[in-house]
Amino acid sequence: MSRSRLSNLRLVPVAAAAWAVALLATSAPEAAAVVAAPLWALSLGVLAWIAAASRRSPAAAARRSGRGHVAVVLLLVLCAAAAAASHVAVVQPARAEAGHFALSGGRSLVVQASVVGKVELRATGEWVFDAVATRLETGAAGDAVRFDIAVRVQPSDVDRPELLDVGSEVEVRGTARPAPAGDRAVLTVIASQGLHVLHEPAGIPAIAGELRRGLVGSSVGLPDPGAGLIPGLAVGDTSAVTMELDAAMKESSLSHLTAVSGANCAIVVGLAFGAVAACGGSRRARVIGGIAALVGFVLLVTPEPSVVRAAAMAAIAMLGVLLGRTGAGIAVLALAVTVLLVVDPWLSGSLGFALSAVATASLLLFARPLAIGLARRMPRALALALSVPLAAQLACGPLLVIIAPTVPLYGVVANLLASPAAPLATIVGLAACLAAPFPWVQSGLTAIAWLPAAWIAGTAQTFSALPGDQVPWLEGWPGVAALAVVGAAIGTVIVVPRAAVPARSPRRTRESPVRRVRAPIARSQSVRFIAVLLLAVVAGIVAGGAALHTAAGRFTLPTAWSVLACDVGQGDAVLLRSAGAIALIDTGPDPELLDQCLARAGIDRLDLLVLTHFDLDHAGGVDAVIGRVDSALHGPVGTPAGARVLERLRDGGARLVPAHTSMAGTLGAADWRVLWPPAKTRAFPPGNDVSVVLDVRGGGMPASLFLGDLSAAPQAALAASGVLDPPYELLKVAHHGSADQDPGLYVQARPAIALVSVGADNTYGHPRAETLTALEAVGARIARTDLQGVIAVWRAGTHLSVWRERAGVVAPGR
Repeated sequence: MSRSRLSNLRLVPVAAAAWAVALLATSAPEAAAVVAAPLWALSLGVLAWIAAASRRSPAAAARRSGRGHVAVVLLLVLCAAAAAASHVAVVQPARAEAGHFALSGGRSLVVQASVVGKVELRATGEWVFDAVATRLETGAAGDAVRFDIAVRVQPSDVDRPELLDVGSEVEVRGTARPAPAGDRAVLTVIASQGLHVLHEPAGIPAIAGELRRGLVGSSVGLPDPGAGLIPGLAVGDTSAVTMELDAAMKESSLSHLTAVSGANCAIVVGLAFGAVAACGGSRRARVIGGIAALVGFVLLVTPEPSVVRAAAMAAIAMLGVLLGRTGAGIAVLALAVTVLLVVDPWLSGSLGFALSAVATASLLLFARPLAIGLARRMPRALALALSVPLAAQLACGPLLVIIAPTVPLYGVVANLLASPAAPLATIVGLAACLAAPFPWVQSGLTAIAWLPAAWIAGTAQTFSALPGDQVPWLEGWPGVAALAVVGAAIGTVIVVPRAAVPARSPRRTRESPVRRVRAPIARSQSVRFIAVLLLAVVAGIVAGGAALHTAAGRFTLPTAWSVLACDVGQGDAVLLRSAGAIALIDTGPDPELLDQCLARAGIDRLDLLVLTHFDLDHAGGVDAVIGRVDSALHGPVGTPAGARVLERLRDGGARLVPAHTSMAGTLGAADWRVLWPPAKTRAFPPGNDVSVVLDVRGGGMPASLFLGDLSAAPQAALAASGVLDPPYELLKVAHHGSADQDPGLYVQARPAIALVSVGADNTYGHPRAETLTALEAVGARIARTDLQGVIAVWRAGTHLSVWRERAGVVAPGR
């Protein structure tokens, strides 16, 4: 690498240091001041050394110029790290005081807040958004405050949901708990007692909201699934994207197209640059026009932190391109990352920020070498087209493993086919959004935008339906490290050529030029050989793992299982088997994960599907069983999404049966009873509290109680109803082990085994420590899918046996 390109990388250590210290300080804010003080002291020491060195003779300074550059970089490293830690230390007292409102006793509070983040639907069926608290009341006391919060609320608990948007003023009634360490939000407020919209958005946020809603409305009537994708591609509004299309976009690695990213911002600024240039504008006028367009776009799509970050990263990437110097682009990127982390240290723990920075850096650093390497094996145009998604995939893949431990096998090809259509959909969709005052123009532009949107949706659905579209991977940081090594190996194989080694000279001397050439060639080929060998080993392991999760998977499970809890992340999916008959209680959030579990267990058809309720973490994986269900027993339908799930099951041949108390039936040789909900109950709204509760026993099945997502109040009502038949050998813990439990129910049930179906490293803190303590207090042995993977339970004579995938041993029960 040339000296000039190396010099442009000098700010990378500055950004890395700021990032590392910001992450440390926000994760342990009470230690931020302790970290900042020595960093400032070292900074002063290095500054004094530089000042002393600069007073020496010019000749000595010239001889030490290289050392002086290192000292300057070291000074910047120390100052950036110290500034990030100091920011956290300065605001920590106020944040700590605000955190005292998160009372463990579930004390009720009232919060008035301004919505600053987009309202998003989570797999649990909740709406989640960021807000700034302005007033907080606990009992009769109230205080004016100002700190960041995250709000969680069920849509049915919002009084005027159509007015809830960025810029709204809301009043939230419920409880609060401390936000996870490293989050910008101080508290997570659960609106268990409702959310009231005090004031709808006004001014620019109101105009932007009307424009976005107008675009969504103009797409209604166009064929799905492309219609719902138009607002997402144009302005990042995914409210019209169906659950099925969202899953397909994620599985095919195309979900970034519906998130406002640097690409969207680059398109907007590029259009502005071109328009001003076409009018004969100067370079200064083009820059001003580009900035104005970028600011307008940010306001249109909502200026939440992720959008502002995308705009900043887009500006940086374009600057590198405009300068014609990749290294310069990296220097500016490092500087911008440093400034952003000093201004907002909590970005250091944001996966979105990390993906933005890594994706931008990968395009600046790796796209060109990959294109050159690929061009040796394919036409140059194709190599250039492949290099961009490949660079992004190799760089961002390890970070995406944190979200889901899978690797999209066809992601690069899907992006190659779909990405060319994205700019057209974005440009025409934006034009349609801004044409809201002229409905006939807006309708025509939206119809044109539908064409590329439909192509992208079709690409996503096609690739997500291919076999092996998601390759299982290691979870957590081991998975991150492993995929990073594999990505480096792939890059090495592509970039390093199969160089021909110069022929040996018949007369070799110690200074032979052939020998000097052969040495680096031999080293590069050795590295390439190691990379190829590593990829071959990984390919074999992945193929074997895929076989174990599908066709050969049944040989890794106990053959005698009666209850099998699938590992589907943050959700429920439990299989029951008696005398060859199969039932499934809930489907989990992800069709792919459920399909893998069914294939591994050798299940092709279900005699009975029980949908306890219709939250996404219990019904989101229903696609995996459409057309494979004989009867579907379901809880009350309270949402249009739930009605659509039932309609699709009925279209697939399932017989729909609404569940209520006093219902009973058989599964093979086992008997089941519905214990909850009461028929035509109005005491509890549709959702968690009217989950179907089943008692299943007999026919080799352990006496089992499945509690769905019941909270404490309906649990207490169930315990008082007299329908329980304890003791239970197996109990599926309600709501993934949340804190909202009635200990009296578990005392009455006296379970031998408590099954907790929960996702690893979930953001809810499930299962809660107090719930685990209550279960242990009644003598239950706890089995958890987050720590132990698939759980199998069956009767062995007079005892129960429990098999845990990540324990690998059989433990006799009582």
